[in-house]
Amino acid sequence: MTPSLSDTELVQRLLLAAVLGGILGFEREMRQKSAGLRTNMLIAIGSALFTLMSYEISADGSGDPGRIAAQIVTGIGFLGAGAIMRTDAGIHGLTTAATIWVNAAVGVAAGGGEYHLAFIATAVTLGVLLALPPLEHYLDRRFPATLKSEKGPDANPRTAN
Repeated sequence: MTPSLSDTELVQRLLLAAVLGGILGFEREMRQKSAGLRTNMLIAIGSALFTLMSYEISADGSGDPGRIAAQIVTGIGFLGAGAIMRTDAGIHGLTTAATIWVNAAVGVAAGGGEYHLAFIATAVTLGVLLALPPLEHYLDRRFPATLKSEKGPDANPRTAN
């Protein structure tokens, strides 16, 4: 039987999830993406809350704390799918959907008390979101998609996100 967490610990974990989700959401907000600051904060808080509930419900040893947390992956996949749009210009929203997914994992880490992991995952994700777009633009200019004009707008897998 695991002891229940103190109110201070619960608040700390939820606030950490909110802050880290907010950091990722701020980047999306600055790029004017549909899932911005509030959405990403709520995703991280919700994931942390579900993780905390998993621990609390199974504290008496009668349940598996991983069962509720495992369902976060499925639920977030559904939410992320809503961010992906296919248009004549290509597919948009893949990076936003992936950010939603990673953000949920950060929330689970924060809710599970894995602070170090949550901070590292947030830093790596933020690095990817900030550092790779200039590299992608360089590669698009350096190696233009020759098949794009032959096969239509969907031939280039690297489109705006």
